[in-house]
Amino acid sequence: MNTIEVKNLVKDYKVVKKDSGLSGAFKNLFKSEKKIVRAVDNISFNISKGETVGYIGPNGAGKSTTIKMMAGILQPTSGNVLIQGLDPKKDRKRVVQNLGVVFGQRTQLYWDLRLGETFELLKRIYRIPDELFNKNMKLMNDILNINELADTPVRQLSLGQRMRGDLVAAILHSPPVLFLDEPTIGLDIDGKFAIRKFIKDINQAYETTIILTTHDLDDIKELCNRIIVINHGKIVEDGSLNNLLSKITPIRKLIVDFYDTPGDISHSKAKITKKEGARVWFEFEKETITAAELIADISKTFSVRDLSLEEADIEDIIRTIYHS
Repeated sequence: MNTIEVKNLVKDYKVVKKDSGLSGAFKNLFKSEKKIVRAVDNISFNISKGETVGYIGPNGAGKSTTIKMMAGILQPTSGNVLIQGLDPKKDRKRVVQNLGVVFGQRTQLYWDLRLGETFELLKRIYRIPDELFNKNMKLMNDILNINELADTPVRQLSLGQRMRGDLVAAILHSPPVLFLDEPTIGLDIDGKFAIRKFIKDINQAYETTIILTTHDLDDIKELCNRIIVINHGKIVEDGSLNNLLSKITPIRKLIVDFYDTPGDISHSKAKITKKEGARVWFEFEKETITAAELIADISKTFSVRDLSLEEADIEDIIRTIYHS
């Protein structure tokens, strides 16, 4: 059974259409015209246990709306969501027990309590047994060194410290599904490293199914074995990052440094795009020949001193998808 099933999900909003200018404002006082805006447009996908999926798209694409419907915060206009076989519309309390949610710009911590007191309060809210609570707190301390912050009031935590606290709060009850919305936003390099390590370790330790929304493409490269790209409310791509790169940019570049300036270095399955002394640039299609095969063919005839492969830039790839 899939951990998450989304089928034909739609979310419409009614918004007031406002006319411009003073006359328009006056007219809207007495008669307002409403229009329907579709934020999520008939999307479907399944996510298996233990997957870490990047759910990405430009601002306003429908990411957060989708997450809120999956969490039961918003009701869909039509379509269905199942989390661990449960429908958030009909059984939100049980669904919440199966979820951990972290929103990068909001906190579920209690501002006036010490961080350790917040965890104790959440233990009672979720009715977490002592044994499970102690086990998870030990694991969280091993990963995030959270005990050093236990006596610090939440209001005094830095952004990075608060994010560590929010992640612990989300995982205390061992949810099988974790929604992370921009978990590394605003963090420095050390903070991002700690959060990414947490996500990897939790996924490995508990086979937690993780959906990650982010604009940080390093998060995607380091964490996600699959990405779903949404734009204008529709899913435009769904697959592994490598498959996406291959689909969008089927060309690779090989740069070879020879010991001596080569003579006829042509290859039937590669194109020479540039030469500078003993350095030659090749372009080749991934589907036609592999880099290893091309290198082996070249090395049979010429002495190679050094070589490097140029891959497509993920930022350019994602930008291309967003504007398609």
